[in-house]
Amino acid sequence: MTTTETDAGQLSLGTAAARKLATTTKSVPQMQGISPRWLLKMLPWIEAKGGAYRVNRRLSYAIGDGRVTFTNTGADVRVVPQELCELPVLRGFDDDAVLSSLADRFVQREFAAGEVIVEFGHAVDHVYLIAHGKVEKVGSGAYGDPVVLGGLADGDYFGDRSLLRADDIWEFTAKALTKCIVLALPSSVFAEVTERSDALRAQVAKILDSAGKPQNKHGEAAIDLASGQSGEYDLPGTFVDYETSPREFELSVAQTVLRVHSRVADLYNDPMNQVDQQLRLTIEALRERQEHELINNRDFGLLHNADLKQRLHTRTGPPTPDDMDELLSRRRKSRFFLAHPRTIAAFGRECTARGLYPEGTVVDGKPAQAWRGVPILPCDKIPITDGGISSILVLRTGEQDEGVIGLHRTGLPDEYQPGLNVKFMGVNEKAIISYLVSAYYSAAVLVPDALGVLENVEIGR
Repeated sequence: MTTTETDAGQLSLGTAAARKLATTTKSVPQMQGISPRWLLKMLPWIEAKGGAYRVNRRLSYAIGDGRVTFTNTGADVRVVPQELCELPVLRGFDDDAVLSSLADRFVQREFAAGEVIVEFGHAVDHVYLIAHGKVEKVGSGAYGDPVVLGGLADGDYFGDRSLLRADDIWEFTAKALTKCIVLALPSSVFAEVTERSDALRAQVAKILDSAGKPQNKHGEAAIDLASGQSGEYDLPGTFVDYETSPREFELSVAQTVLRVHSRVADLYNDPMNQVDQQLRLTIEALRERQEHELINNRDFGLLHNADLKQRLHTRTGPPTPDDMDELLSRRRKSRFFLAHPRTIAAFGRECTARGLYPEGTVVDGKPAQAWRGVPILPCDKIPITDGGISSILVLRTGEQDEGVIGLHRTGLPDEYQPGLNVKFMGVNEKAIISYLVSAYYSAAVLVPDALGVLENVEIGR
């Protein structure tokens, strides 16, 4: 049969030809980088009218609870002298010569997994800095049974009170859970250096004076009250003192310039507006960056702004129900956990291994895993190291509950979404239209226990 005969026998238009004239049913442009962004949804957003937010707190005498940094040359480890100021007794001390002298006198020790570093009941005569590894503190329970009191890891320290008092005993046993490198300084050596330095003697006296002031368990200046009295008695006088230099959080910004050729904007807008689609995808990318900064920014990000007393270490490595309970016990009204999806999967494996099947919950109309009724929400912005180590955050939110809040500024010129504006920048000589897209945001932790972090979470086991 010839081609002419085939064409002559065809009674209707073929589909191949018809598609050339048909309008294809199509989707809007898709983007793989869009995540649920639960943190942006769950944070209460507060207006920062002046572009900044000041967190006023009560005066606190708590000092020096930071972590120490080390350097190494091969296998030899040394503490950075200025980092010794993270110890309570040296907080605010600025004599570099004395600090270097102390740093040189630390002795490096190594412990294998299972070895005891200090033992309960012995005299506290050293301060220990953990350069590498994980240490478990074990105390004695009310009936003599061993009780795990917590864990320490890289940068932590213990025994620093020996630098001020010579009559204490260890109230726990410190045992190496992994291979550990520890730097130790005898309290007698610290006393020798103190005797030779007028500046260090003055520093120790100042710290002892501060420690003697009345304070509550959080280190805040005590408020004198009377209760349970009868008859006539003198009422105590008091006042509530405030921090004299409260922290201010300035709004950060994420920006980009969106460029669209005028020919595309003029001719290719049916059935979808090209400028709208370009803008939509750009804003999605900005919001993703916003959440990343709220987690990881060194100035205001949650991972870097958690109080060191609210940073916990896992007991065995993987995230267990015990670890999650410990996180919850450190604060009231925990609103939600935040973890990488792979970390959530690791927690699920630990629950399954124990025969536990936690009930789920519903958040914003969507099902979510939960522990003790607190939702565990995914966030892929929480980093995972090459060794499979991550973190889990837990938050109490809102100004009324003294929690974590998001900061933004609405009512911006050319506002497109709350806290985000799009400004027309003109058309250049190449007929390219430019728009400046800006998002303004920050976050603040109102009191330290509003945010907790479970660190060194192993997700690969």
